[in-house]
Amino acid sequence: MSDTPPDRLSVNPSSPWYNADVLARGVGVRFKGEEKTNVDEYCVSEGWVRLAAGKAVDRKGNQLTIKLQGTVEPYFQNSEIAADTPE
Repeated sequence: MSDTPPDRLSVNPSSPWYNADVLARGVGVRFKGEEKTNVDEYCVSEGWVRLAAGKAVDRKGNQLTIKLQGTVEPYFQNSEIAADTPE
């Protein structure tokens, strides 16, 4: 697996950009220089993120999101290098 996160990723299993293997590694997102913990989906090449809008849900039970434009910097939180260090 590569050391760079994919260009587009979603945490929603019904999305075509959902990838359980990548999410298992732990992906963090920096948006406009700030750490975001409520990112539902992102796209680096198009420069946007979808953030959860509080606890609001639609009539089907899906969480409502807000799409914001800006610089997106995804990274892996759990690097494989850290797992190789002696204890």
